[in-house]
Order: sequence, then C-alpha cells, then structure tokens
Amino acid sequence: METLTKSKYSTWYHPYKPAKEYRKKAAYFSMEFGIDQALKIYSGGLGFLAGSHMKSGFELKQNMIGIGMLWKYGYYDQGRNEDQTLRTDFIEKTYNYLEDTGIEVEVQLHDNPCVKVRAYVLKPEIFGTVPIYLLSTDVEGNDHLSRTITNHLYDANEVTRVSQSIVLGIGGAKVVEALGGSDIYHLNEGHALPAFYYLRDQGVKKNQLVFTTHTPEKAGNEERDARHLNRCGFFGRHLSEEELQKESVNGGMINYTVSALRMAKKANAVSKLHAKVAKDMWKDFDNTCNIIPITNAQSQTFWQDKTIKRTWERKQVKAYQKRKTELKQELFTEVAHQTNKMFDPNVLTFVWARRFAGYKRADLLLHDLERFERLISNEKYPVQIIWAGKPYPYDFYAIDIFNHLVNYSKQKSNLAVLVGYEIELSKKLKLGSDIWLNTPRITREASGTSGMTAAMNGSVNVSTNDGWIPEFQKNGKNCFVLPELDHNLPHWDQDKMDADNLYDILEKKVIPTYYDQPEKWQEIVFKGIDGVIPEFTSHRMADQYYKKLFK
Repeated sequence: METLTKSKYSTWYHPYKPAKEYRKKAAYFSMEFGIDQALKIYSGGLGFLAGSHMKSGFELKQNMIGIGMLWKYGYYDQGRNEDQTLRTDFIEKTYNYLEDTGIEVEVQLHDNPCVKVRAYVLKPEIFGTVPIYLLSTDVEGNDHLSRTITNHLYDANEVTRVSQSIVLGIGGAKVVEALGGSDIYHLNEGHALPAFYYLRDQGVKKNQLVFTTHTPEKAGNEERDARHLNRCGFFGRHLSEEELQKESVNGGMINYTVSALRMAKKANAVSKLHAKVAKDMWKDFDNTCNIIPITNAQSQTFWQDKTIKRTWERKQVKAYQKRKTELKQELFTEVAHQTNKMFDPNVLTFVWARRFAGYKRADLLLHDLERFERLISNEKYPVQIIWAGKPYPYDFYAIDIFNHLVNYSKQKSNLAVLVGYEIELSKKLKLGSDIWLNTPRITREASGTSGMTAAMNGSVNVSTNDGWIPEFQKNGKNCFVLPELDHNLPHWDQDKMDADNLYDILEKKVIPTYYDQPEKWQEIVFKGIDGVIPEFTSHRMADQYYKKLFK
C-alpha cells in the first residue's frame, strides 16, 4: 500500500462537521451512481437511486462516503443505425474533475496475486454529493487484461463480472481501511459481496454490515459456482472445501443475495410490497437476517423544476400551466431534433421511459393494435406518445421490443422513440410529460422511482399497482391505477387483461378528464405533487437508513 500524492481525501474527510444524528461513519458500496449527465457511470434505476442518496447525504451533513467504480466506457452510448434502430456505442470517457487520492490497493484476481486498484474521489463541491471514491484498474503496472476490468459496467463476460465484484468489494473495503475504516459497511445490492467476506476475516463485526436488496428478478440476484468463485479470489482468501460447503446453496452455488442476508445484521427492501415479496423469496434459506422496508426515493433538489415547485406551493394554476407548456416545448425540441416530428404543447402527452426490460412491457399499449390505432387517431381527444430507455446491450429480446417501437412509430406523426436515455433526457421527459406510464407485471418491480420524479413535476402516473405505487396512490385523485390482477396468472393472460384495462382507463377516465375537466385535472396534478413530497424524497430515505438500518 503506497500513498503517492497527498490529498485531503486520502483520509476520511468531509467539508462539513457531520450532524449529530448522522455521526456514525458509513461506507456505501454501489456498482453504479447516477449523479449528473457529465458522469456516465450508471445504467438505470439502481444508479439514479444511489446518486440521489449521495446528494441527500451531503445536504443532511451525513458522515457517509460512496464507494463505486470508474467505468472507462460507462454503460454504453445509445445511438441509431441507418434505419433508426438501436446502436450501442462504447466511447472512452475522461473525467478531469476527479482527484487522484493517491490511494492504491492490491487485490488477487484468479492467478494474478496483485492487481492494482487506484481510488479517485468525486469531491462534494463538484455535484453536491458526499465524497465518492471511484475505483479503477486502468493503472500503470497492471497487465492488459487487468486494466480492462473497469472498462464496461455490467460486462457481458462472466469472468470479468466476477472480477468487477472483487475490485468493488475487496478493493473498496481496502480503500475504506486506508481512509481509517468505517462504523457501517452498506452494500447497495449484492455486486460488492466480496467486501463482506473480506471484512469478516478482518474482524469486522456482523453488526457493522448492512445490505439493500433491490430486485425480485432472478438475473438481479446473481448465483455462481462456489468453486469457480473460490478460484477467482472472490472470498479474499482460498476457502477449504468444508468452508465452501457452508457458504453454498442449491448444490454448490453461491447466491449473492443469500450470502449477504446471512452476513448482514439487517437488510432492507426498497418498498413495502417488495419487503413482503423479498421475505417470501428468501424464507427457505436459514440464518438470513431480517428484511425491513425502506422505500426508495429521489432528490427533490435535483429533479424538481424550481418554477413548478413555486407554483405548486402557492397553488398558482395559471403560472403552473404556463411553465408546463414551456417545459413541453423544450421536450418537443428534442423530439424534433431526433425524429423530425413536430409535437404540439396543447396536446396530452404520454411518456413511457425507463430501463428497457421484458417485464416492464414498453409495448403494452400496442397489445391490441386496432384499439391502439383508434386511440392515437381520435381527433376529438388527440394524444402524443414518447418512448425512451436503454436495454442492456446484450438483451436482444428487449432490443427487439425497442426496434419494433421504432419501426412502428416511424410513419406516425404523434409517436416518437428517443435515444440517449440518460439523466438529461430523463429530466426533460419528466418535466415535459403530462402522463407517466408505468406498466410492469405486478410484483416484478421492486420499487421503480421514475414515477416519483415525474410526479414532482406534475406528470400524472398511470400505473399498475406495483413497487412504490401502493404507498402513494389515491386512485383517480392523485394518479390512475390499473385494477390489480393475480400475478400467478400466465403472462399471456396478464398482458391481455392489463392492456384492456389500460385502454379502458385512458379512453374513459384519463383523456376525457384532461380535455373536458381541466380544473379536475389540475387538482390531480397538484395532489400528485402533494403525495410525493416529502414522502418520496431522498432526504426522508437517507434519514431512515441512519435511523432504521445503521443504528
């Protein structure tokens, strides 16, 4: 371990005196952080959530730091092929505003006993976050293969993915040691699991380890062969056959979530519904810790438009509507730029935008094409629809849905599919939409946070009753919710019934209310903002982590 340059941030440091109730030192490990358009080290909701948490940590003067990865090519840049379909570009990023802390640690990866990991710090004054330490293996002295470990967020190569977990987990834990250690080690999802194994061997107590589980999706709860992980250096040392046996489940597999739940003193799910789903998912595994709900939230300071906020506080309807029209116009400039279509700010505008994944059903509106065509060609009640989102670059099913929407909407003047779904575009969509569509199959969306930031800006949620929605919704008063289905029904049946219910709600309630009862619509808009603030702001969430998880 050598210290090459002297930075204030080569020890545990904050530019403020931590507030009394947040004095405990907490290190927050996350594979991604969505903080600003200028820092592309995130893929979606997990990153947006972590970014909002780090912002509130700073604003509340919490004694917390972030530990993440400095992805050389980010997730990917989303462009278009010649026919407008999705193109994935991998472009090198350089962030001159990050400071080299001088901290360099070594981890063992596979047969390489000393891969160097360098820590750079994102200082609080750059984007208004707690200090975030970003790790890179693109370091002088590492061999070519080692240098590429921190190239791509969620690399498709299995062995690289395991290496990334070791770098974040063990490399991150060693960086925290170099900073002077922490009272609490918090894993945001299971990616950094090796940290728990390493820390346990260093004598860190169980009551210092906490864990957040984020998804009921199988792919999000990684499971890998125990012997293979042992060869990779996943556990920080070589485990004996007997030790491996003790750690593994399902016939020799390590399930990252199960291991984290066994090693942590306490864990949280990310909504009340998700806590029930998670407890049920993991109930058959012994020695797991309690899972409490701490519902996800987003940063009001970052996501809410200042004028929208002021007009809502003062209940100034005309001023609100004037600002909403301006924001719609800004969004439509982007639509024109990308698709050469001219959208009208006086027309009701729906947005479906989030990470593209099969269960989120971006194409649910197209389920009954005859009915959909009627909906989009109704001259009395005109509508405009925008889709945006990034599929995982190797999720060809999700990419196919994206391209199908592109091809279908090409010749339709009131439909648009946008690329470049990152923080800046996400903000434009939330500020400029009238309706925020959220259509996951029930129990599959642990929380979902895009609808929170949309509601902060007067966009009305039309959603299945999943994730955070059951805690927020007053159906017909602050949003519109589809009738709840039995989630055990075959997908085919769920999709048909949800699509029919969605058309019904749009045709009979949402669209007529917007056009025929503007006063009632405005009431729903303001009630939506009332319902989301302060309950779904990250100040509440960051406070609860200290009071319920870290204590």
